[in-house]
Amino acid sequence: DAIYGKFDRYVCEPRLMMMLEKEFNLLTERLDERIDNTKFFAFANTVEALNYKRTNHSHGWIGIRFQLRPNSAPNDCVIHIEMIDRDNLWQQQALGIIGVNLIYACYHFSDTDEFLLSLMDDLSPERIEVDMFRLDGPDFKDVDNRLMSLKLVKNGMTSLAMFGKDGKVKQPSEALYRKNPLILRGRFRPVTHVNVDMLLSARRRFKEEPDVKKENIRVISELTLTDLSAEGEIDNRDFLNRVDIICSLGQDVMISNYYEYFRLVSHISKYTLGSKIGIILGIYNLARVFEERFYLDLPGGILESFGVLFGQNLKLYVYPSLQSDSEKFYNLENFELPAHLKSLFDYLIANNKLEDIKTADRNLLHIVSDNVLKMIQNGEPGWEKMVPKKVSQAIMEQKLFNYKESKVKVKVAEKSN
Repeated sequence: DAIYGKFDRYVCEPRLMMMLEKEFNLLTERLDERIDNTKFFAFANTVEALNYKRTNHSHGWIGIRFQLRPNSAPNDCVIHIEMIDRDNLWQQQALGIIGVNLIYACYHFSDTDEFLLSLMDDLSPERIEVDMFRLDGPDFKDVDNRLMSLKLVKNGMTSLAMFGKDGKVKQPSEALYRKNPLILRGRFRPVTHVNVDMLLSARRRFKEEPDVKKENIRVISELTLTDLSAEGEIDNRDFLNRVDIICSLGQDVMISNYYEYFRLVSHISKYTLGSKIGIILGIYNLARVFEERFYLDLPGGILESFGVLFGQNLKLYVYPSLQSDSEKFYNLENFELPAHLKSLFDYLIANNKLEDIKTADRNLLHIVSDNVLKMIQNGEPGWEKMVPKKVSQAIMEQKLFNYKESKVKVKVAEKSN
């Protein structure tokens, strides 16, 4: 504390940055006669290793401030790691390896893909996960750290990454520490009025929960690798298009490779430490949660998955749909399940684990994002009314999602000319 200043937590990014700032400045101050012919760097980390009882969260912040040319402005590379080894000595070894890899990468790789992958040389995700990566400075102006977050998940270096509504990368454990996350999973291609109504309606109910603090709520839109690769290979430009739109609506973004909800909840509950978690999903997605075929690889089947999912301080907010053969709501009140699962469903209802979103706007339920996307790509008029104004403006101005100008608008323009 006397050297670097006091912080609420010893293992945190602000402490790391203060260490890098002080140590790099000391170098240039004490070796000022070498400034014109020396490339300086300062390396630091702050780590919580495994305790004697093996009950703590082993993780660390590692960073380097470095010059690529003498007497130039420095760059920063900061990563956050989760240490998986269940032995203190093994953790020390893995920490040393990734530290050496980081220093080496800064001076030997200009290609960011090689830079990222080289961090795991002689390591595996079973030993260390990298769930936050930030590289910035005058020599890396073209690096988009949002894409780097995507690549962390895509390359198997972590299962979950985050960045904020300002587009800056976030470290999940710090962003969610004792917070109340409210998560909506979707493709968001594009964001429609239905997505917004789901979020706003669920948020109103979430705020009223007795164990939720309004100031601790974090509204998050989650994209999975499955949703991002639905068209085949992940398109980086398409990914950034979706992210830009979500962030413009004031929401944080999460990327994960968790198809099943119980795996996602299991991961983030390590950070929320008992604080309530809210998940928003449509009634047909809830039906998939109850499909036993998704849990055949678990020894305990659907009961094991539900024990993990609903064993946490969790609530699912279920958005209705219209029944295919009528204009009636399809919701929890008439939810259809096989007979042998109805008692399980009744248990969840009785214990306040499931709740209908009863304020859903019936006029929006005809909107299907895939249909909106086709209208955008085919130049059909009318899609603008199905998405928020900010979204339609962004799509037209930036030509997102292969946007084609409406044929109706073209004819009007020709007539006026």
